[in-house]
Amino acid sequence: MLAPVSSGIVIVVVIGYLLGSIPVANLVAGRHGVDDLRDVGDRNPGYWNAAEQLGRRTALPIFVGDVAKGMTAAGVGAWVADGRWWFPVVGTAAAMVGHAWPVFADFRGGRSVLTFVGGAAVISPAAALVATVIAVSVWSVTRRFDWAARVGVFGYPIIQLVVDGPARTAATGVLMTFIGMRFAQASLVSRTPVPSTPDDV
Repeated sequence: MLAPVSSGIVIVVVIGYLLGSIPVANLVAGRHGVDDLRDVGDRNPGYWNAAEQLGRRTALPIFVGDVAKGMTAAGVGAWVADGRWWFPVVGTAAAMVGHAWPVFADFRGGRSVLTFVGGAAVISPAAALVATVIAVSVWSVTRRFDWAARVGVFGYPIIQLVVDGPARTAATGVLMTFIGMRFAQASLVSRTPVPSTPDDV
């Protein structure tokens, strides 16, 4: 049984990492006049920075694409899992690592929040649905997408604890710890001045 499990993990990790490595944000931004999001704004190549630079509507494909990366990677894990609940978690983790250190973009990536969100929808659909409803409710009252997103993301593991129990929620905690690490790393990088270039706008 060990060999099939090992080969399954390899498949999930490799596919998840390669999916996560697709630089969706820079591909979209490049089509709208921003060569590299890592050189502008908060230097995060993701939806939030793209929305600031390009506008929310233009950045929407980035939101969808980054969520799809995590969802697809977790879906591959679920397909290979053969009943093992933690395979989608492995797939999501691999995609998050790929998003953070993408092989297709010089290993300089984003914080993996939306990739986590996509994976979370597969890891615990019930918890994801409830968290989404709560997030939409917060947005409808406050009209603040950032607050709605925070409530949804941080509410998810609390809901999952009720729905799935402590073991699966602990796995989600590991993924969220990775996001926290990426935010801490990004805050250190943001203190370094961006080198000026002739192409700066």
